[in-house]
Amino acid sequence: MTIRKANSADSNPDLKAIGRRIRQIRGFEMRQVELAKALGITQAQLSKYERGKNAPTLELLLKLKHISGKSIDWIVAGEAVESLATPRG
Repeated sequence: MTIRKANSADSNPDLKAIGRRIRQIRGFEMRQVELAKALGITQAQLSKYERGKNAPTLELLLKLKHISGKSIDWIVAGEAVESLATPRG
């Protein structure tokens, strides 16, 4: 297993991109107030996350993962996670 050293670009999350993915999770069928209630936050706080004004907490990321079925890697970085159980051939 190799460990990659993080550069400064890796350690600064793109909050606007995270916000777009949170908005994508919410979809068009759900209002902000509905998702905010499911997450245990206010509509105003959800709006700040969706606009990239605030970074989501780990607790919020875990709730989003549970609600959406998306990985935290996807929510934060837009990257799909490879399954560890994938057979190598």
